[in-house]
Amino acid sequence: MTETLAGPVNGHAVTKLNLLKPVEETPAAPPPVVPEVVEAVDRPDNPLADWLTVPDEPVLPVWARSKASILANVQAFGRLTWWHTRYHGLRAPKYLVKTVLLAARGFYRATVGMWPTLSAQDHTAAVKALRAQCKAKPEDVELAMRLQLAHAARTQSRRWRFGAAAVGVAAAATGLMLADPLLQTGMTAAMVAPLAYLGRGKETHLLDQGTPPIKVDMSAQQLNDALRAAGLLKSGKGDEDGPKVTCTMGPVRDGRGWAVIFDMPRGGGKTASDVLAKREVIAQELAVDEIQVIMSRVRAAKSPGGNAGRVSMWVADDDPYLGAPNPSPLASMDKFSIWEPIPFGQDARGTRITVPVMWQSMFFGGLPRRGKTFTQRLMTAAGLLDPWVRHYVADGKGGADWMPMRAVAHRLVMGAEDDAVEALKAMLQELLIEMERRFAILRELPTSICPEGKLTPQIVERYKLPIIFVTIDELQEYFSAMEKDDREQVITDLCRIARRGPAAGFISNFASQRPDAESVPTKLREIITLRYSTQVVDRASSDMVLGKGKAAQGADASVLSEDHVGTGVLVTGPASYVTVRADYLDGAGFAALCQKGRALRHAAGQLGGDAAGDVTAAADANGIKLAPVLSDVLEVMRHSVRMFTPDLLAALVNMDEDTYGDWNAEQLAEALKAAGVERKSKQVKINGASGAGYQRRDIEGAVPAELLLDPNG
Repeated sequence: MTETLAGPVNGHAVTKLNLLKPVEETPAAPPPVVPEVVEAVDRPDNPLADWLTVPDEPVLPVWARSKASILANVQAFGRLTWWHTRYHGLRAPKYLVKTVLLAARGFYRATVGMWPTLSAQDHTAAVKALRAQCKAKPEDVELAMRLQLAHAARTQSRRWRFGAAAVGVAAAATGLMLADPLLQTGMTAAMVAPLAYLGRGKETHLLDQGTPPIKVDMSAQQLNDALRAAGLLKSGKGDEDGPKVTCTMGPVRDGRGWAVIFDMPRGGGKTASDVLAKREVIAQELAVDEIQVIMSRVRAAKSPGGNAGRVSMWVADDDPYLGAPNPSPLASMDKFSIWEPIPFGQDARGTRITVPVMWQSMFFGGLPRRGKTFTQRLMTAAGLLDPWVRHYVADGKGGADWMPMRAVAHRLVMGAEDDAVEALKAMLQELLIEMERRFAILRELPTSICPEGKLTPQIVERYKLPIIFVTIDELQEYFSAMEKDDREQVITDLCRIARRGPAAGFISNFASQRPDAESVPTKLREIITLRYSTQVVDRASSDMVLGKGKAAQGADASVLSEDHVGTGVLVTGPASYVTVRADYLDGAGFAALCQKGRALRHAAGQLGGDAAGDVTAAADANGIKLAPVLSDVLEVMRHSVRMFTPDLLAALVNMDEDTYGDWNAEQLAEALKAAGVERKSKQVKINGASGAGYQRRDIEGAVPAELLLDPNG
């Protein structure tokens, strides 16, 4: 087969040989004709179009659309029935006495009502009239005969009416006496019930009004009344005439509470945000504590039909954040990947809350002894179970909360003394250098390996770039101990780590008791992405932790009470928040995870830094028991080669006041001597000043030599 080219070459046509076997072209099949289907309801000329349109309303009621909802309502009905059975069963004798008294009053009322009939009052009127006429005309014989006949008729009527009543009562009494006991009971009830009903009054209640186990009841009318009282709905001539909300779901039972989703009426100018801001007033109108009212906006992205006026409300029967704490799932795990969301706690309905921390920074705040540090440790605990996480930890308080981290932490700074402050500054400089080194590596990687310029699990292990978890507790202690210039530099370094670090695999985990402008500057707090606050004193303090204006949106930690230990408000975005009861992980559980994390890192070859040379942690890992005072003194002198005795005692008291609160220099010397410490000199010199003190080398001399030579065994 030949093929002629389109253009000539040197005036001659050029042909091209085609050595391929010709393919017979088959005509393409015409596309199938799909007839256009036009339904009857779509025709504009169909007069029945509106009538034939299928309604959008669901077939099943709201409470019957899910197995969980049906189960919750059945359980609630069962609890209510069982409670009423016990409550009224115990009061049955009381009800019996009340019934007898009502029946007696009813019998009296029945007798009074029947007396005109029994006494033939209908004839008495005629008798009285004729008697009066006879007195006026005694000579009228016909009138006297009529009086006599009327009197005889009245007497006859009384006789047979009273006789019939007496026969009926005698027959009923005889039948009751001769009947079987069961029949007697039925007959008595048949007679007493109508008499008791007749004896009732307007304010009479046979049954006592007890409080059922479901403490909160809700209806659409109650909801409208509460919103109207809060100024969110306008009032008409009567409450029934005013505008009302449109309930798209409920109110229905949902777990141990009531759930409802409603839309604010148009034309009133009120939005879902206005409803959230009136949480306290709405709770008061519903006769519950505001901690029991959980409200949020329904966004269009999460629910079809979500809009700026749609609110989801759940009202708990009682305080949902009290009771036994929930143990952390991390305590029973052998390994965990920090790339997965961390199990954090449960919300009011018992739904598990997890927090993704990759590419994030965190800030924890709140009053002392409300579980702030325990909650902050949950995030660090998850990183303990991932051997490819490197921990940098600083504790401004220098207590026992973070001491177990010496088994794992690449850098560990305890306390806010001068040497500890210098160690913190050195740690931050080390982090900044590492961050820049990582960015340089990531920039050189091909896009096939590093498509977004950020770390991946594969890059972490291939290039030995572990995730870095930066944990700093009690930030205000460090800032208070620094001079102004040092403070500004440290704040700048922390801002750089929190702002740029996530892309390089840095996770910041900061905490402070007083998150005001002096203790934790705004420019640092405002770049934190995840925030958590336990109880605070007021809404302003809540906004300092969670962000400006969050309390007005409903994220208000000041509504928590002293009983809500371990409970706080978690803000995960500009309009996303939830009140969470954090999982519980005690000190012993945290210490066990630290030892488990040390073993994981030792097996993966990732144990380094301070943890690799910590003789106390090594002793624990190898089952060697050091004297507690020896271990504590080594921890206190972590950043110092020598310390004066008063400073050492003060640091020990800060670490464990219960143990060292009453110790003096003599007791300390005796305890260390018993632990094997031999002091080469009782005097030390620090910054030109001399005094009684200890050398760290003397303390380390009491540690077994094999641990000093090879802490990792």
